[in-house]
Amino acid sequence: MTKIFIINGGQKFGHSGGRFNETIADATASFFSSLTDFEVKTTNINHDYDPKAEVEKYVWADVIIYHTPIWWFQLPHGFKQYIDVVFTEGHKKGIYVSDGRKADNPTRNYGTGGMLHGRKYMVTSSWNAPKEAFTLPEEFFMETSVDDGVLFGFHRMNAFTGMERIDGIHFHDVEKNADIRSALKLHHEHLTQKFLNTAVYEHLSNSNC
Repeated sequence: MTKIFIINGGQKFGHSGGRFNETIADATASFFSSLTDFEVKTTNINHDYDPKAEVEKYVWADVIIYHTPIWWFQLPHGFKQYIDVVFTEGHKKGIYVSDGRKADNPTRNYGTGGMLHGRKYMVTSSWNAPKEAFTLPEEFFMETSVDDGVLFGFHRMNAFTGMERIDGIHFHDVEKNADIRSALKLHHEHLTQKFLNTAVYEHLSNSNC
């Protein structure tokens, strides 16, 4: 049984109702809940949460799946607050024990003090920016991908805890030209590829027999 923890970071704020990420997060939960080999827990950062219980979900899970919009080239402040609060609660309680360095060699091994080794994570993001803003020369992101650019720090954050990355999926131009049916189809295909048709699933299954 593979244990999946799904976090909906699609904050409701200002003109954003969080509907796109809520729809995708709900579809993720439905995808795994329909399969007998998976167990699912969820969190919506818009709802009240107990930091201790959230840490326990991280420790319980084999895979953490994040869903987030990108606001001003960063995580929404509510989602960032969730991470700050929960990861702080998780110090020496399952998320990380230290930054990994030792007093006798303080310049080496930074980022190796995580406690979530053996877990994996995946992030889905949504953008107002079109895909071409990342891929075409002279466009805004200067041919820097989502994962190597805006989400680089997010990926290192998860590596700090010991988790390994599963390639995610990023949705573009959702504010002006959202196509939820196409997005759900692409998302379903992505989950199928990453969790049912590859060695990732075999590895997870073998480690949780």
